[in-house]
Amino acid sequence: MQIPVLTIIFMGISALIGFAIPVVLYVYYRKKMKANHMPFWIGCATFVLFALVLEQLMYFGLMKLPFWPSITNNIWLYGLVGGFFAGLFEETGRFVAFKTVLRKKRGNDGNALMYGAGHGGIEAAILLGVTMVMNLIYALELNAGITSQLGGLDAAQTLLNTPAWYFLVGSVERIGAVAIHVSLSVLVWFAVKNAKRFWLYPLAILLHLLVDAVAVILNGLGVNVWILEGIVYVMAAAFVVLAIVVWKKNHVAAEAVPAEEAPAVAEA
Repeated sequence: MQIPVLTIIFMGISALIGFAIPVVLYVYYRKKMKANHMPFWIGCATFVLFALVLEQLMYFGLMKLPFWPSITNNIWLYGLVGGFFAGLFEETGRFVAFKTVLRKKRGNDGNALMYGAGHGGIEAAILLGVTMVMNLIYALELNAGITSQLGGLDAAQTLLNTPAWYFLVGSVERIGAVAIHVSLSVLVWFAVKNAKRFWLYPLAILLHLLVDAVAVILNGLGVNVWILEGIVYVMAAAFVVLAIVVWKKNHVAAEAVPAEEAPAVAEA
């Protein structure tokens, strides 16, 4: 049983993209927006806490309820419920982070973008980068005739039967997803900075629900993966445009920000 070389190459490319996304955005926002370090790492930590810990604990509780199978067996309901909880936890995580630990960093609006790079970037690194590295190691072990502890026969058959190009789909998906994360971070950022713009926070939840629900439902209905990604990219583009509009209407130049809200000059 040999995993095709092209499959292995595409796994490696996807892994590199998964890890490169947060690095490239981090460097870009540091240089272009003069953003601080801290929002990036807070974004990473917030995603892990709210999406991978708190949200999953909530699902663990829901799975024990008698009506949960009725939800998971209905792709429309499952997409909407899953999208709602993803939006609720992740956008609330942003809101809490901006309101508390990043309160003193709100003087530089570029930190909203840096936070989004951390939040979406760590998701790309974990869901794409780490996953592809594990697949890559398993594939190399199989090709070397080594008994692997990473998976069984079913996993091997999956890697063998999956077209090589399919391992690039995750890269395309993550790029669009990070654009969405950065855009939603901008909405929540200004919802926190300006009480009159608080409505941007529930709007971010709704938009997050929408894109996740569409992705889950269309995937469950068997829609072609490239059509699905195209639809997600159209939505991502719309979110980016919305974020730009909100930014232009609410962005305040650093020199106009009160001293107590200005970013710390001493930070490296």
